[in-house]
Amino acid sequence: MTPADLTRTVLHTVRCAVEADELRAAVPTRVTVRVPPRPGCGDYATNVALRLAKDTGRPAREIAEVLRRRLAREPGIARVEIAEPGFLNITLQGSSYVRLVRGILDGEDAPGESLPLHPDPGLVRRLGPDAARWAQVSPPGLDRELLLVQRESNPLFRVRYAHARTRALLRNARDLGFESLPGELDDSAAAPLLAALGDHPRITATRAPDRLARHLERVADAFLRWQADSPTLPRGDEKPSAVHRARLALAEATGKVLADGLTQLGITAPAHL
Repeated sequence: MTPADLTRTVLHTVRCAVEADELRAAVPTRVTVRVPPRPGCGDYATNVALRLAKDTGRPAREIAEVLRRRLAREPGIARVEIAEPGFLNITLQGSSYVRLVRGILDGEDAPGESLPLHPDPGLVRRLGPDAARWAQVSPPGLDRELLLVQRESNPLFRVRYAHARTRALLRNARDLGFESLPGELDDSAAAPLLAALGDHPRITATRAPDRLARHLERVADAFLRWQADSPTLPRGDEKPSAVHRARLALAEATGKVLADGLTQLGITAPAHL
């Protein structure tokens, strides 16, 4: 079950509960499922019960219990738990991490279309086309001259550096004779990165350039923190293991998401930086 499948399942569950008169509410046109920011909270979470509670005045936990019973019977769902004040934490059958990474690498979500960004000629002359486009989607307080320096304080540099780092890892792995392969990871440090990757389709669907730029910063920062603690490549005489291949797959998926987002903003994603 992909995130898109789960979204449809949650929406169908709400509709069935309303039709069965278990809930007296208008069926929303869409619902949101996200990867939780912390491990141990299921594979995905949805706030649909909280939304329905606002519309009906009924306690969110009561609504969540109605939906929990129905969702737990759906194929592909292992269990559903309620977290205060009424979130539904959903655990899928099998490994959601593997499905998420494999889905990105297999291109289940087609690259988004370019967003309309047209920086003025003066800004392009001063900063160059890439930095000028990033400046357009930056918070008002950002010093635009910062976008010209290659250091961590430059958010565009961090995003492009993270992408280049993923490409370097893939090149180095090929030199060592192994490739990426999505697999199980007992790595709690990867949770923020997985949460950010799982959010990518939702963010791109908004067609909001500023939100996409902040999302790319979140992905890049989560990747760089994870990389600092989780070696992707073997060290010394160590042989490549399944863990190395799984970590490399996560790095490769991160690179694809960063490249897709930069491309949508009309910004180049260099393999070397």
